[in-house]
Amino acid sequence: MPIKLGSLPKPVGATVSLQQDSQLQRRLQQDSIELAGKTVYLNPFLYWRRFDANTDRWLREPGQMDEEQIEKNRLRFYPEVVWEGLGEEDKAVKAAAVEMFLKSLELISTFNPELTAGQLLELERKMAVTKKRAFERWVAKSLKRRSQAQLAEKRRFSRDRWLREWQEWSLDPVTRKALLPISGLLLLGGLTGWFMGTQQFCRPLILQPGVQQPR
Repeated sequence: MPIKLGSLPKPVGATVSLQQDSQLQRRLQQDSIELAGKTVYLNPFLYWRRFDANTDRWLREPGQMDEEQIEKNRLRFYPEVVWEGLGEEDKAVKAAAVEMFLKSLELISTFNPELTAGQLLELERKMAVTKKRAFERWVAKSLKRRSQAQLAEKRRFSRDRWLREWQEWSLDPVTRKALLPISGLLLLGGLTGWFMGTQQFCRPLILQPGVQQPR
């Protein structure tokens, strides 16, 4: 009977490399689209080498667009969402995601001015499908960092204000006059307690002779 030879196992390094290449290809397919034989990137951060620091800050920080403009485009990217039924946090995240969509489309149009209205519409449709969750995760982290920074700034301001008010109160002449007798009483009480303690410590200890019990 002839012996059937199985396929040789692939090296572990080659398997990992193939998996990484597959993930990279899938990622590139989500982040790009082919239009008229040209690859157009959907991920706005792939254009970061081509814009300046102000544009980078404008893209990364939510709240750079008017609320009215975002509200007009909510159904454009979230036609399935009932905005009135959303919680405040979820509504803020989705509104910031709408802003990210608008910013991305503006950047793509700027760096690809040859795209037609139909191509831009096709690009927008794919972006709404593939980038919605990614944009939501991105803006959620950005909003959380902003909230933490605002809370830290608020605490620092409250601490500085308390220190400033305490310094102003302690330097006030009326406060000094009121604190002077109190400080004297506290000092006198401390000295009295110290003196009585030393007298008690130096007092000789008298031991009573032991009394033997009759046997």
